Amino acid sequence: MLTPEKEREILELLKDGVVNFDEDLVAEVSQQALDLGMDAYKTVFEGLVPGMQEVGRLYEEQEYFVPEMLMCADALYAGLNILKPHMTNREKGIKGQVVMGVVQGDVHDIGKNIVKMMFDVAGFEVHDLGRDVPLDKFLEEQLKTDSELVCLSAMMTTTMVGMKEVITKIKERNPKVKIMIGGAPVTEDIADKWGADGYAKDASNALQEAINMISSLKDICAAS
Repeated sequence: MLTPEKEREILELLKDGVVNFDEDLVAEVSQQALDLGMDAYKTVFEGLVPGMQEVGRLYEEQEYFVPEMLMCADALYAGLNILKPHMTNREKGIKGQVVMGVVQGDVHDIGKNIVKMMFDVAGFEVHDLGRDVPLDKFLEEQLKTDSELVCLSAMMTTTMVGMKEVITKIKERNPKVKIMIGGAPVTEDIADKWGADGYAKDASNALQEAINMISSLKDICAAS
């Protein structure tokens, strides 16, 4: 029987399982959540995602390093692979293509990876360019895939400035493309100044911003 206490226990176990990179536990508890009738979407976003957000914090504070982060990601996907087929699309069928990556000179990609996972779960087709991405590569990938959205990430002020060049080049070639930027040094004022369409202070905000932007883009296309 699923009680509020049992639900909280399961969500906490999933979070801890991701943080402690326990793939077997995460897989077992994810299946238990389904068997008890828990909502798969809630299980992912209130169990697995908080775990990965905690991993991001540990990584930034240098308590975890790349090997631990990769093992945590494996645990995350052990649960996601079980839960995702049972998730209903909460975003009213809104889907789109997204190009994303960390700009040239920057290898801090934990935030980008969390955003990628959330976009993937929400039904977007994600073209992940990875980290330390040459600035021209964003435009090339957008043109190749005809993606509606480009997401740029940077964690250092020295690499952040490359975003401005990417935004300018993409907007010159295709003004309709929506561009969202994020990362520790990025602010809403910077996004406005450089001509970005959106700014994401965290992964949840990034997903909602993307949904809003692609919705408005599709509305414009439908009306024209």
